[in-house]
Amino acid sequence: MSEDNQRMGHCLCGAVRFTATLKKPEVGACHCAMCRRWASAPFMAIDCANVRFEGEENIRRFRSSDWAERGFCNQCGSALFYRIIDSSDYQMAAGLLDDQTRLAFTHQVFIDKKPGYYGFAQETSNLTEAQIYEMYAPPGTEPIPDETK
Repeated sequence: MSEDNQRMGHCLCGAVRFTATLKKPEVGACHCAMCRRWASAPFMAIDCANVRFEGEENIRRFRSSDWAERGFCNQCGSALFYRIIDSSDYQMAAGLLDDQTRLAFTHQVFIDKKPGYYGFAQETSNLTEAQIYEMYAPPGTEPIPDETK
């Protein structure tokens, strides 16, 4: 991966800082009910590897499903990441990056769960809840009920 894909970022208060390698300079939006409840909007994230945190004692991890966790700053509450437990990669909140240049909004997941009150103008690839569960969920996992309807 090129050095151009190395990025730094931090939460709102600066208690958590990180460096990461962007797997691709592509931002995605997740419209699942948990992300919308967590971020009060779709969670805009970028797939990262080699994530190194400073201030890790300020990261609160919440296991939001059988296979994934979310992290946030326990000082300012900034949403930091979504991570599949069995992976070393992180879906870092795109808005935390210090340098947000040369990024492209390319994909949306749980598109069938997106409420009608917002939409994006960009053309993106779109995956449904069923497609995401097929790709990532352990066999036999049931979708989490959408309580936001």
